Amino acid sequence: MKTIKYLIASCLILVSCLVIAQPVEDDYYQMVTIPAPEGVLLEVGGMTTMPDGRVALSTRRGDVWVVENPYMRGGEVPRYTLFASGLHESLGLAYYQNSLYTAQRGELTRLEDTDGDGMANVYETIFAWPLSGHYHEYSFGPKIDAEGNMYVTANVAFGDEEWWRGESRVKWRGWTMKISQNGEMTPWATGMRSPCGIGLIDGEFFYDDNQGDWIGSGAIWHVKQGSFTGHPAGLRWSDEPNAPVEVNQETFYSTFDERRIKENGRMIKPANIPNEEDPLTMVKARETFPEITLPAVWLPHAILGVSNSEILKDETGGGFGPFAGQVFVGDQGQSKIMRVDMEKVNGEYQGVAFDFRSNFQSGVLRMTFGKDGSLFVGETNRGWGSAGPANSGFERLVWTGKVPMEMRTVRAMPDGFELEFTKPVDIESAKDPNSYVGQSFTYKYHSVYGSPTIQNEALKIRGVKVSDDGLKVRLVVDNLRQYFIHEINTPGIKSAEGGLPVLHPRAYYTLNNIPEGEKLKDSDLSMRSKKSPSKGVAIKGPKREPMRAQEVLTYEEVEPLLQKNTCLACHKMDNKVVGPPFLEIAKRRYSNKRIVELIYSPEPENWPNYATPMAPMPQVPKDEAEKIAAWINSLRSGD
Repeated sequence: MKTIKYLIASCLILVSCLVIAQPVEDDYYQMVTIPAPEGVLLEVGGMTTMPDGRVALSTRRGDVWVVENPYMRGGEVPRYTLFASGLHESLGLAYYQNSLYTAQRGELTRLEDTDGDGMANVYETIFAWPLSGHYHEYSFGPKIDAEGNMYVTANVAFGDEEWWRGESRVKWRGWTMKISQNGEMTPWATGMRSPCGIGLIDGEFFYDDNQGDWIGSGAIWHVKQGSFTGHPAGLRWSDEPNAPVEVNQETFYSTFDERRIKENGRMIKPANIPNEEDPLTMVKARETFPEITLPAVWLPHAILGVSNSEILKDETGGGFGPFAGQVFVGDQGQSKIMRVDMEKVNGEYQGVAFDFRSNFQSGVLRMTFGKDGSLFVGETNRGWGSAGPANSGFERLVWTGKVPMEMRTVRAMPDGFELEFTKPVDIESAKDPNSYVGQSFTYKYHSVYGSPTIQNEALKIRGVKVSDDGLKVRLVVDNLRQYFIHEINTPGIKSAEGGLPVLHPRAYYTLNNIPEGEKLKDSDLSMRSKKSPSKGVAIKGPKREPMRAQEVLTYEEVEPLLQKNTCLACHKMDNKVVGPPFLEIAKRRYSNKRIVELIYSPEPENWPNYATPMAPMPQVPKDEAEKIAAWINSLRSGD
């Protein structure tokens, strides 16, 4: 009898565990590791799908491989053919009219097999550009438009005195170049810092950039001919006869960069920048330089990546799941992929970004869709660092056929936002305004590396309207702010069937324009009770009393400061990512004062095993730096 009771109890426990099991990304999108040739470290820099379904990939080591049966059909391993070799760090690959095109560091090259032996015997230089020899002068592309024109982007170099300060030492560094099939180059746009991700979406050119000087956070820009997207290094060449950008570099620097001062030919390090009440932003800078192009979609640093990469539109017609027509964006540093949906408001692109799939084995650099609707992902981390455990990777992401409970998209409305879900929501929870929280914020525009989020303000959600089919929710927000990023969090939302939570409950909408149109009436809404004010999630949070000398924050208390000041982009508790783990820093037994000094003026020689040196972080408020330092030292064991 006792045995029967035990078995019944065990079954009940098992059933309860199954009921409360939370969905995970792997339930919907599964990774398949594609084996590389024995002894070959792929370090994928470029990738494209050929018309017959084979996948071609280029490597940072200068090879181009053609992969047959990358789908591993029939349980057979893929077959690799070395198509080309001897290239100089190829960081892009495209197929066009029986040829492969790739951007090396100093040229755009056409590769063709004319004798049918499966290996390129034609290596043709389409166009070459100068190099200074600086390690950071990577070149990306090409992307090819309907007329056969090719777009290539070129990284800036870094400064001698400040390793992170972008410089255009030779022509067209920090630019997008448009190159014809016969090798004619047209400077297309400038303002780029590290434009690794480029894409043609519905015939229009987009690129993403990484946080750095003049780039407060990663973002995606829509680039037209003559655009200036914000980083001033490339303006050095704006007076060239064929340059379409008319902003003068010296005028720009004299207006905004007071710290760009030299003594005896040497650059002075920038002084600590206080957390100004009214700091310069890109929007304010446009009052002086209206040529500045704002991002279409911000990708908040350390939340949606730290080193944004490939931009790729889903044109599988549903073969990759419920997000057809949307854009996927890779991230090298966090080894993951984000999802973006854009719309045009007042003639300009803007839109929303979500997390999508994490935990790739190395940094996600390139993506291409296969003929079966699956997504091939090429990965590398050499010299850059990434969250994944491997130095490189070639993986395939396959939709399982299950539809995740997600916000499919978010659209701007005259009085707030419309959230569209992939599954009908539970009406009662969705009607409750307390099921939603959020904030709006922006970034500084300055010559220092990166920016914390600034001007954070909790969203005042006035009320909610749920569609009859449960697929759409209108949020009416009283304090919409043009040009700000609006974070929308849905912790109280669940699906009508099965009670599933939203898999990725946070959306980040860049509200460059507020559409015109009819606003909802209060009588249409489920209103928030006046006794139940909106509880936003502004990062700054409530003011705290000054800490006593012996008081140390818990991780839960310090995490918002680590997030706000982008510490978590490079440092984890006990895992090596870009910088040393917090536990390793604690073992150095620096004083709190010394840690604060190193936040403002890092000494990379202290950590010789880390390839990427830390940039100075003078934008971190001193009181927050002191709290972070005290928390790090609280991690010491045995004290």
